[in-house]
Amino acid sequence: MSDEFDNELDQIMADTTAKAEPMPSGTPAAAALIQFIERVERLEEEKAGLMEDIRSVYGEAKGAGFDPKIMRAIVRLRKMEPADRQEQEALIETYKAAVGMG
Repeated sequence: MSDEFDNELDQIMADTTAKAEPMPSGTPAAAALIQFIERVERLEEEKAGLMEDIRSVYGEAKGAGFDPKIMRAIVRLRKMEPADRQEQEALIETYKAAVGMG
């Protein structure tokens, strides 16, 4: 995992260690916690598989002559609300003009 994730996990552990009361295993709360954790783990596995599929599609597109970096930018833009996208594009144009690029 990333250093950022490790730091976040360390902070969470530090925050909860002093406050947390032990949860006895075998209790309904412990069983529910285990179920939640197992669900998250399964979803993480599915996500990893999907990420691999997405990488594969970008690889296919690259093989067909398309630029994956530009495709990723287009995917990001398509996820945005039109007003947010227009605002971002206007800011980019403003910044480009300010640095003599436009």
